[in-house]
Amino acid sequence: MWEAFQQGIFYVIDWFYGIAHDWGLAIILITILFRILIYPITRKQFKSTHEMQKLQPRLAEIKEKYAGDQARIQEETMKIYQETKFNPLSGCLPMILQMPIFIALYWVLRELPTYIQNSTHSESALPATFYGLIPDLSVSPGSVFSSQGILAVVPYAILVLLFGVSMLIPLLLNKNRERQTLIMTGVMSIVMVWFGWTSPAGVLLYWDASSLLGAAQQTMSRKLMEKKDQEREEAVEVKPVKVEVERKTKKARPKKTK
Repeated sequence: MWEAFQQGIFYVIDWFYGIAHDWGLAIILITILFRILIYPITRKQFKSTHEMQKLQPRLAEIKEKYAGDQARIQEETMKIYQETKFNPLSGCLPMILQMPIFIALYWVLRELPTYIQNSTHSESALPATFYGLIPDLSVSPGSVFSSQGILAVVPYAILVLLFGVSMLIPLLLNKNRERQTLIMTGVMSIVMVWFGWTSPAGVLLYWDASSLLGAAQQTMSRKLMEKKDQEREEAVEVKPVKVEVERKTKKARPKKTK
């Protein structure tokens, strides 16, 4: 089943290659397609991040008020989550959905020459390039550096650096950045650079394109949500106060008798 899934991934890439006639552009096109398909779920992740940012002042107040009492901090934090109906795990689903695609794509691009030779295209489609900017998408930057030297690895190194920076993009878009989160994300970026150095260039191209598209979607979604929040606040301020006035019915005056 896993092999069939990988074959399906390559089939989509191969189909896009038939349109674009470039393997790098085909990878970017499948990235765009995938981002569009998971956007309804990704939007929930953006909403979760936005709601988390709004809760940060209250959470910071709790940490300051109950400093040193971790159990009380957790208890009060959970109360806020329940009060606002916020689920901190709701933003993890898009990442979980991407992982099988990412892993399958990793192995497909690692064996890309074999897949191409077994496809409808001839061997003239090899090597799998990205408009000549990346001479071979199936090799890793590390292997290019060891076999061809520092000049040949420059375009691959750019993909690796973007791969590492991609871990920082969501954090940079977050207005509330804590020092501990910055440190953890920085360490993760270094790990990703090491992983990218040994990964096929096609995987790096996919992840870089996906990160840039994700950042654009997050920015647009955040602006829309901030606009809605502002409209709600203005509606509350402008909404007139209804005052119910109870009118007394006039009693008929008694008639004077002669």
